[in-house]
Amino acid sequence: MRVLTVNPGSSSVKLALLDADDRVLVHAELPTGGAEREAERVLGQVARMPRPDAVGVRFVHGGRRYTRPVVVDEEVTRNLHALADLAPLHQPLSLYALGEMRRALPDVPVVACFDTAFHAGIPEAAATYALPAEWRERFAIRRYGFHGLSYAHASRRAAELLGSPRRVVVCHLGSGASLAAVLDGRSVDTTMGFTPLEGLVMATRAGSVDPGIPMWLLKHGVPAEDVNETLEHRSGLRALAGTGDMRELRERAAAGDGAAVAALDVYHHALRGHAAAMAAALGGLDALVFTGGVGEHDAAVRARLAADLAFLGVRIDAGANADAHGDAVLSPPGAGVGVAVVEAREDLEIAAGAREALAG
Repeated sequence: MRVLTVNPGSSSVKLALLDADDRVLVHAELPTGGAEREAERVLGQVARMPRPDAVGVRFVHGGRRYTRPVVVDEEVTRNLHALADLAPLHQPLSLYALGEMRRALPDVPVVACFDTAFHAGIPEAAATYALPAEWRERFAIRRYGFHGLSYAHASRRAAELLGSPRRVVVCHLGSGASLAAVLDGRSVDTTMGFTPLEGLVMATRAGSVDPGIPMWLLKHGVPAEDVNETLEHRSGLRALAGTGDMRELRERAAAGDGAAVAALDVYHHALRGHAAAMAAALGGLDALVFTGGVGEHDAAVRARLAADLAFLGVRIDAGANADAHGDAVLSPPGAGVGVAVVEAREDLEIAAGAREALAG
């Protein structure tokens, strides 16, 4: 089955056409922008591709209902629209892409694949917020976790690279960032929660903050829309140093820019603490895996986290870290904790999910 995978992000839409052996026949990354221009780009690209047998679209949030890939029909579409306010940065983009695919390829089945699905089986102790049962039941409030398609691939590929470690902390570090504690290939904890706002300091999101802060702001007259917009788009590294671009921050910090240095310190303070918490959830650490744009390409971030986690036995080879390209082992031979970097390949998981849904 030839599958066209559609991976909408905050800055681009990634398209990949995979054959039955998961070879990439066509790949394109199109910048997001105005809806009309974006539609023209996507539809034009799809028209130039060989016709797929199925389309798989990545969705950030599946809620409680969708814990496996699902063939999209009108009911599924309505349900996915109802989840949009839980992931306002990404869910509308996926819904838009879904509409464009159904318009461009009306006779081709479309399958929705969910980032939340990988975490659907985490223990109740990890999934449950200490809030009234009425709220938890009425509003389906729980820890959902995200980046699941990335984690599924990264943990499986790490097992191949590192000899099937049992207790793995996977770091998906990009504009959006989170960690997952993976035991024997299954998620047991993760840093993002009910929405993708919780956890690490990110490019434009603050990560975990005292919940009293937004309540205090609302009480003192800051409109709810402004609080939400700020937490999603004007916080994180952007708030601390004026940019969420890690490469720019690195260059400015090297030149002695105090704000950039301070922003990186805040970023790593959160990263170190959450990584140690994930290791604690596993009862120890056998492997540390990096993926995502920053995780794959920023050797300094990897080196600093490894140094911060030296007390857990983490060590990396400086040369291997500096020279890493694609999937690579970074830990020295005989290290007690294996360390690897894995290229993010959500397209493989989306294609597998589409085939699974249509075979069922």
